[in-house]
Amino acid sequence: MPKWEDYKSEAKSRGALAMELFVVRSIPAGDMDLLKATLPAHLAYQKEMEAAGTLVMAGPVSDASGEMMEAEGMIIYRAADLDAARAIADGDPMHQAGARTYEVRKWLVNEGSLSFTVSLSSQSVALP
Repeated sequence: MPKWEDYKSEAKSRGALAMELFVVRSIPAGDMDLLKATLPAHLAYQKEMEAAGTLVMAGPVSDASGEMMEAEGMIIYRAADLDAARAIADGDPMHQAGARTYEVRKWLVNEGSLSFTVSLSSQSVALP
């Protein structure tokens, strides 16, 4: 298995974007009442991180069947390194209160494209 930095250099040499982001899997700790009570502070924190340019995307994920919402979330941060990403995740009120635990991993964005239309007056986003 190659070391992360070696793989990142190799990806860049192949012409890949090799943009490093950080993916947080935010996992309910079991107390759904605490999770619901902490949700407003969590959302306010996410809004602060978005305004600071730290939050790339965030939102809930379904269970494996795609049918149930189990209060798990995925958050993608911009950060200087893994320790900085952990510090951002540590600041999330959900994690501070113990409503959720988290795992954070480096993500090397190499391929793909993203385009979308934002309609401000209808508050909608459409992906082609």
